[in-house]
Amino acid sequence: MKKLYPEIQQNIGERIRDLREKRKHTQESLALKSGLDRTYINSVENGRRNISVQALEKIILALDCTFKSFFSCELFNTKGKH
Repeated sequence: MKKLYPEIQQNIGERIRDLREKRKHTQESLALKSGLDRTYINSVENGRRNISVQALEKIILALDCTFKSFFSCELFNTKGKH
């Protein structure tokens, strides 16, 4: 069965949700801190939205994270996936 949304899109959403929950943010509090809409955060976390680099930066900063630490997890280990 073919996935509805690209894997990278789903992985980014999953990573945002994981970090948000670890930092005890609700979607609402993350939305307020990042300046984005809660429904936008929800659609990104569920892999339905192709997030822009600018919006990703806002979320990463709101999560007190860096791009390096955001992408330093098993979800983004692309070795052998070519």
